Amino acid sequence: MADKKDVWQGTLALMVLKTLESMGPQHGYGLARRIEQTSGDLLQLNYGTLYPALLKLEQEGYIRSRWGTSENNRKAKFYELTKPGQRQVRRATADWEQTTEILSRFLTPASE
Repeated sequence: MADKKDVWQGTLALMVLKTLESMGPQHGYGLARRIEQTSGDLLQLNYGTLYPALLKLEQEGYIRSRWGTSENNRKAKFYELTKPGQRQVRRATADWEQTTEILSRFLTPASE
């Protein structure tokens, strides 16, 4: 089995926002598992990284949280996208698409 990779700096916020956009409200553990699953289990998500990122996104107004009950009947904090968060998903997605397009020019051998 291949080693799991750490999440690249600057990508976690977009992964969280995109996950909330596609799946709706999620608790932290559910978000972490879904992000790892979406990566094909190639990423390793550290909770010491996830929760500060969630706090930052909440402080920026892109997500909001509320206490609820998980599927295991445990108290859990659920996170959901806000209207500004929906706009941020679109902006961040466009930025990353442009960045990956630029990088692909460096990674693809030039035609002779």
